[in-house]
Amino acid sequence: MATIPTAQNAGTHGHTRASRRRGGRPEAPARWELPALAAVLVLAALLYAWGIGHAAIHPYYSAAIRSMATSWRAFFFGGLDTSGSITLDKLPGAFWPEAIAVWLFGPHTWAAALPQVVEGVLTVWLLHRIVRAWAGPFAALIAALTLTLTPVTVVLNRATIPDTTLTLLLVAGAGALQKAVRTGRLLPLITCGVWVGLAFQTKMLQAWLVLPVFAAVYQLTAGKTRLQRALRLLLAGAVALAVSCSWALLAWVTPAGARPYVDGTSNNNPFSLVFGYNGLSRFSDDDTALGAVSGTAASRTSGNTGWSMLVNHTVGPQIAWFLPLAVLATVLALVWRAREPRTDLLRAGFLLWGGWLAIHALVFSVSNGNHPYYTAVLAPSIAALAGGGLALLRSEYEAGGRRRLLLPAAILLTVAWALVLDLPTAFASWLVALAVILAVCGAMGLYISGSDSSGVLFQGSLAVGIAATLLVPTAWAASSLDPLYAGASTSPTAGPVGSTYHKAVHHRSALRRVGLDDPSSRDTALLDYLTAHRHGEKYLLATQAAYPAERLLRARSEPILVMGGFTGKTPFPTAGQLATLVTTHQLRYALLTPVRPTTPATTWVKAHCTRIRSGDYGWRTKGSFRLYDCGGKG
Repeated sequence: MATIPTAQNAGTHGHTRASRRRGGRPEAPARWELPALAAVLVLAALLYAWGIGHAAIHPYYSAAIRSMATSWRAFFFGGLDTSGSITLDKLPGAFWPEAIAVWLFGPHTWAAALPQVVEGVLTVWLLHRIVRAWAGPFAALIAALTLTLTPVTVVLNRATIPDTTLTLLLVAGAGALQKAVRTGRLLPLITCGVWVGLAFQTKMLQAWLVLPVFAAVYQLTAGKTRLQRALRLLLAGAVALAVSCSWALLAWVTPAGARPYVDGTSNNNPFSLVFGYNGLSRFSDDDTALGAVSGTAASRTSGNTGWSMLVNHTVGPQIAWFLPLAVLATVLALVWRAREPRTDLLRAGFLLWGGWLAIHALVFSVSNGNHPYYTAVLAPSIAALAGGGLALLRSEYEAGGRRRLLLPAAILLTVAWALVLDLPTAFASWLVALAVILAVCGAMGLYISGSDSSGVLFQGSLAVGIAATLLVPTAWAASSLDPLYAGASTSPTAGPVGSTYHKAVHHRSALRRVGLDDPSSRDTALLDYLTAHRHGEKYLLATQAAYPAERLLRARSEPILVMGGFTGKTPFPTAGQLATLVTTHQLRYALLTPVRPTTPATTWVKAHCTRIRSGDYGWRTKGSFRLYDCGGKG
């Protein structure tokens, strides 16, 4: 049986290997590496793609994805309906791969979710490649496996939510930065700026959180003079800014009549969408910051926040299983290598991933309304630090001395922390007990095996210890394959947490996933009625806010005028614009709901249109929607 490479024979943390030299190329992989990586990637693909035909795709985003797949205007501008009358309240970049997949394969749920699966597997592969170049093959394998089995990544990577794409692009940026530091070349640094700019297209300002960390790591650890490093950073920053703002700039220079209205804004300005609605309004008391529509901040004043957010009973089991190990590894690496040269690559890696973790933890702690899946962006940093940390502790173990005890101690600490995270729900209590037994056995084996890392006892004890650390998070991750433990389509979470789980325990019907081209009987009846009574109007229907339109847009690709956008408060269309559409026979029907804000346009509908009895369009109960016919009173 092939042995796991040691620091001496595989360059785990050795300083004489070619892969560690500045500008050197990574050494050829050992025989065990490619099969091990392939096994991890296959595992990732299975976990992420499981049940993809019934994936819990986001209702709002998936509606836009279907529309974007049928219209170039909607595709480029992120139009919510096929006519592209109003945009999403996000940038469209994150949804372009999904729209292309639906265009290629048809309006199927699995087609919309497939790009997320591919992106998730690519992130695992890319992290392995980056960590291998930094800390060696042992660390890379642990990092890839840890990322694969992080519960929040498993449950998120078959949804249609931008965070998967954001994470992939930021990991690519981290790899480019690491290459720039290692080689001293300018092109990788410019490439880093491009990756961050593309990440901005998926989730806007969140992509910029890593920029202070990337800049600090490069300025502190790269070669060249201080001035040269600063000038290169300015150039890379300019590239990142240009790529980041490219879509907003193109949308801004496009005449308003030639593009959709920008949702989330009171001034139809794409920069207000980015920096107001999705920026300052999330962190300030001014819910109209920079032209954001009123009321957006109020909806974000509750949820996971505060310094304990990452370890609370809901978020902790999604992301924090290796958090203590990651923090411990970062602190020890920075202390132990404090006297190394400024350009020490190993310390630079811990600064990079530790900074990534710290800056996101800080921002999440002071922002409001954080969904648990937001923390998926932390998974690569925690995984990299866990892999690099275990490799560092292993090299100290092999060196002998008092530090050798830290490796078994880290394994015991990680398993003890798993007990803490699982305790509020006792979801995997029997596996926790097994993990404790395995951890104790592994730690004892490491304690008595000596520093000979080629021995069977050491190899087996280390494998048992690592397996113990992964056991409980694997159970939480695998639980999300059951829809009962996968959270809501709008906020995926793994395990027995979240409101969707508690509802589904009592009402299994709460688990029904509505996908593309899968309308309910009520939606079919309404669509059939509207189609039968449509006589050349441009729009099939106007709806009050996005919620009533989502289910119809997922079912069919039709022009639907979404009044008020996602929140129902965006001032589009105005009452005058709506009246013009009706009098020019471009619109006949409007679907209103009392659970969304009243606007001048909805007030006009109630005053000038005739309400239709629900039985006329096949609804036995009224529900919360009211259909109006504006054709007779324009």
